[in-house]
Amino acid sequence: MGFIGSVFSPWYAWSGRRAPENHVCLNVATYGPGGRFAMTDRGRGALRQSRDALTVGPSSMHWRGDRLEIEIDERGAPPLFGRLRGHIVLTPKAISGVELPLTPDGAHVWRPFAPSCSIEVALEAAGWHWSGHGYFDANFGTRALERDFTDWTWGRFPTGGGATCFYDARRRDGSRLAAGFRFDAEGKAEAVTPPPPARLPRSLWALRRETRADAGYAPRQVKAMLDAPFYCRAAVRTCIDGEETTGVHEALDLRRFRSPLLKPMLALRVPRRARWRFD
Repeated sequence: MGFIGSVFSPWYAWSGRRAPENHVCLNVATYGPGGRFAMTDRGRGALRQSRDALTVGPSSMHWRGDRLEIEIDERGAPPLFGRLRGHIVLTPKAISGVELPLTPDGAHVWRPFAPSCSIEVALEAAGWHWSGHGYFDANFGTRALERDFTDWTWGRFPTGGGATCFYDARRRDGSRLAAGFRFDAEGKAEAVTPPPPARLPRSLWALRRETRADAGYAPRQVKAMLDAPFYCRAAVRTCIDGEETTGVHEALDLRRFRSPLLKPMLALRVPRRARWRFD
């Protein structure tokens, strides 16, 4: 993930979020044995942008024709140090025009650019070479997430040759978001009524989680990915309109993220390199 204004960086929060271009990063996470997590907060001297490219320090993203090519050169955060280097190619099956405002005033927007993609991963480590199914989306905002939201869950599940996405959020003003979209293989989007909410077991940090599933179906986590005190990402098995599917699920608790006690802990996982410069 590329960030201009690193949303979950304690350094950005401590700065008052006045200069997003001075808090940029490329977040990379790998899972399983030997997995690494990298999220280095860099200063404005590490940022370069053009119409087709985003460069953050030694890593970059480039649109080349019909694909997004990502070059990674990062350092793993504690407790598992080590370099994360390699190349990723993401090829969308189609580009979607959907934009979903997450608040009534449009201060936060979700943009699913390519809900269904093919992906090729070649990292410089044994076993970290694979190809498969992926997606590409983005969030944009003009206010801090914790200012407007209490919590949210999001899920993206392969269905019918395309994908189905659910976005559920509780806002701090007491209102709720409950959105569903189905994307076909050509990227055409259709708003759908989500199936009923269904509880998932709490995460390792006891984070409350739920997803969407057909009535009577009990969804389950099939692979743990990332666990933090305020955030959880996992592969989840559910059933949508009679089709069983496994997709990526996220849960975010912004009440926990607001806690000042969390920021020093987070700084250990998100180091700051403000003076990084291009040669």
